Amino acid sequence: MIGAGIFVLPGAAVERAGPLAAVAFVLGGAIALLTALSASELGTAMPKSGGAYYYVNHALGPLFGSVAGWSNWMGLAFASAFYMTGFGQYVVLFLPVPDLTVGGVTLAATKLVALAGAALFVFVNYVGAKETGRLQNVIVVTLVGILAAFTAVGALNADLATLRPIVPPDRGFAPLLPVTGLVFVSYLGFVQITSVAEEIKDPGRNLPRAVIGSVLIVTTIYALVLVTVLAAVDNSLVAGNDTAVVDVARALAGPLGAAALLFGGLLATASSANASILASSRINFAMGRDRIVSAELNEIHPRFGTPYRSIGVTGAFILLFVLVADVETLATAGSVLHLLIYGLLNVALIVMREADPEDYRPDYRVPLYPLVPALGAVVSFALIAFIEPFVVLLSLAFVAFAGLWYLGYARGKADKQGVLGHYILHRSEEMPRSAVSVATSVQPDGGTYRVMVPLANPAHETDLITLASAIAKHRGGTVVAINVVQVPDQTPLEAAREQGDLDDAHAILAAARDDAETFGVSVETHAVLSHRSFEEVFDAARTYGADLTVMGWGPDSHGAPGRAEGAVDEFAHSLPCDFLVLKDRGLDPSRILVPTAGGPDSDLSAAIAATLRAEYGSEVTLLHVTDHETDGEEFLRSWAEAHDLGDARLVVESGDVEAAIERHAAAASLLVIGATERGLLSRLVRGTLVLDVVEDVDCSVLLAETARERTLRERLFG
Repeated sequence: MIGAGIFVLPGAAVERAGPLAAVAFVLGGAIALLTALSASELGTAMPKSGGAYYYVNHALGPLFGSVAGWSNWMGLAFASAFYMTGFGQYVVLFLPVPDLTVGGVTLAATKLVALAGAALFVFVNYVGAKETGRLQNVIVVTLVGILAAFTAVGALNADLATLRPIVPPDRGFAPLLPVTGLVFVSYLGFVQITSVAEEIKDPGRNLPRAVIGSVLIVTTIYALVLVTVLAAVDNSLVAGNDTAVVDVARALAGPLGAAALLFGGLLATASSANASILASSRINFAMGRDRIVSAELNEIHPRFGTPYRSIGVTGAFILLFVLVADVETLATAGSVLHLLIYGLLNVALIVMREADPEDYRPDYRVPLYPLVPALGAVVSFALIAFIEPFVVLLSLAFVAFAGLWYLGYARGKADKQGVLGHYILHRSEEMPRSAVSVATSVQPDGGTYRVMVPLANPAHETDLITLASAIAKHRGGTVVAINVVQVPDQTPLEAAREQGDLDDAHAILAAARDDAETFGVSVETHAVLSHRSFEEVFDAARTYGADLTVMGWGPDSHGAPGRAEGAVDEFAHSLPCDFLVLKDRGLDPSRILVPTAGGPDSDLSAAIAATLRAEYGSEVTLLHVTDHETDGEEFLRSWAEAHDLGDARLVVESGDVEAAIERHAAAASLLVIGATERGLLSRLVRGTLVLDVVEDVDCSVLLAETARERTLRERLFG
């Protein structure tokens, strides 16, 4: 934190706000302090690598985690580019570095030095120079000593009259918040303490001291230095001067003072850049661990032992930002992205307090809750509005990219649900439908196989949940039990929700939860209010991110008699996921018959049979009916091997397909059969093999249909 901010930004701040710039530095520290209090509580409750990113991801879920992670990563890259540009400004004070013109484009000496310095520090982190922690300690102690001496000399020469009027008469307080946004980049370091919380001894005691103490100490140093600068010399020497503290030191203490501050500026900008590059690898590691980015980014170099890919990508961004942006754009971009993170961090604290999960037991608690985190969130987000619009739009573009990155890439890979999403989904019957819909539509589905079970008849609840739990357990997944509470068309759903007559739904869902938990699988339960019944299952499968739906086969299951949209829904939409429909005559998976002629639905039948065999030790018989028995045996043998059923009993025979299925089903306890390829009108007008078999056999029947896109003609005529 004792970095480039106080060495590079005073000139720009004083040019905009005059003596009010000192107030801007103090205000920036006060805003940082609110977040420091929240970060301290979260850090003592969850001492994990990743810091602010981890807290946001854990509390608000991976969508916000993606935003926080990318914002932190890019914010550090912008800050590093800012530090190195400041480094370049200090180097050209004593080295006559010429500008470089290439192809008619002139690269200023400051940019050349900044690019060279950035490349050097990226390389140092790439090869993993040892003892960097001790070096940082030495640098910080040296900087504090230089600034203390500078402040003391300045105080001896101070004239407080030069500070008046502290508020510029021509501009008033208008520059205060924009300048605060500019200098806020000076306070980015404190949250990085939490990113190494796993390595802090006694974090419950030491982490709050480090986080809160750093903000208080640095704010005090910044305020004293700036007040000294403004009181000791005329403001004209400071305003607009990129290396103002050096010129002030020269005026107060001659060449020796200038040399000391020049040396301090070089140390500050270099150490800040190095620390930011180092911190970025921690953020990338945590994001890779949560599958927000590819874990390959965290691959360790076999020789240097560093996450070289992460450092290389970060270095490329830093070099790009140095090349295309000026110092104020770099500073404000870093500020905006970190203000977003700090706002989300405060929101994360509120979520953790209100949800109160069992594992949330902080050693330190924020005083005056919820005022402090609420105020911290509001002022962090609000300050963004006072920063240069172009920079805000640029930063928001990164945020939009992070959201799209999650939806397009990370959602299918991440498997960690946030506390907020968990809280909403486990109280879905109490929450607004819109909140439940949003929570389910953005929740991660990578690595978590979700088996949805629509429950209506308590008599069949146990068998359906047993089947769903066996599949979910085998896949390491989750059971999602729903009960569709049908509301008359005349009654608004919100009115029905307020009336709250859901006792029957809660009873059947509670039984489902108990049954599923006996299998050791995680379970969600949701009461869904709807004007529809069967048709709502399709929407629920989409809403709750189901990979497979297991449902009962009741008298109204196909076509939903009495409601026109029942038939329309079936051919107007493709199946949102794989479906298993159980004609329940007592679930007994000990002897399973799987008829097959190939095709996607038979593939699903085979997968379910293999799963049940793994869970229950079932005997599986595969049946293929064909007039060419020799070719049929070869087909069935290769099909069985391809579907992990090579040890199943294989039966090939000719004749009538339906008769063969009925004959072999007499010795089976469960018939698993793929759905017909015929469409809606074919089923209604001509009937189907599947529906006839279901009624003719005595055992339970499991109808399997694979999710797939079908044209309108295929949906109508098969």
